[in-house]
Amino acid sequence: MADFTAKDVQALRQTTGAGMMDAKKALVENEGDAEAAAQWLREKGMAKSASRSDRENREGVVVARVEGGIAAIVELKCETDFVAKSDEFGELAENLLTSVLAEGEGAVSAESGVLEDLKLTLKENIDLGQIVRYESSEGSVIDAYVHQQNGRGVNAVLVEIHNGTPEVAHDVALHIASSRPKYLTREDVPAEVVAAERETLENITRNEGKPDQAIQKIVDGRMSGFFRDTALLEQKFVKDEKLGVAELLGEATIRRFTQVEIGN
Repeated sequence: MADFTAKDVQALRQTTGAGMMDAKKALVENEGDAEAAAQWLREKGMAKSASRSDRENREGVVVARVEGGIAAIVELKCETDFVAKSDEFGELAENLLTSVLAEGEGAVSAESGVLEDLKLTLKENIDLGQIVRYESSEGSVIDAYVHQQNGRGVNAVLVEIHNGTPEVAHDVALHIASSRPKYLTREDVPAEVVAAERETLENITRNEGKPDQAIQKIVDGRMSGFFRDTALLEQKFVKDEKLGVAELLGEATIRRFTQVEIGN
């Protein structure tokens, strides 16, 4: 019979997040060796944590940072805001971000063991979300903006601007976080998306009882509103609506942007 006490079982439960009977069995199977038992539980628990993968994880944290000419976003997902605000969760997100900045998007694979351990400890469906990394090209500046809510990042933006200033890049990143454009220009909106929206607006306009001869003109006006909602360069600058984003840029051009928002 393995030599261990109830306190040993409790200690193993606290460090692994395992149930009492599982912790006791692990100690029996490993002759009271707590370290070996923890590893045994991790191996068994990996299958257990996988069973949580069908549970919705629309909470989490998103972190972003610029270091030199490199910027990155890492999204770490979980089930509850309680876990999202925990120290362990936030530290893992920051460590992942540091690895991505230094080594590339593939660097997160080295943290897979830590991720599995956290699933066991916190007993939630924890998983990586979007991971994005930019390296600035010659003549470009990169900015990262993170909107904080209740002590955690929930909405992050990367933007790369050519022939612009860091101040303009930051203003554009802040604007994107607030206005949530999906595309850079109206020409970037896929044709099928445009066609579906136009059909919807035509149906709405007809249902409002508008005369047939006026429908196309009304729909054209409403499509302009759709493009203002959808395309960045069609929008008014969030900090000064007398100024369009295109005017804010002046001679600068936006090479690319990415927005990652928790829950979306």
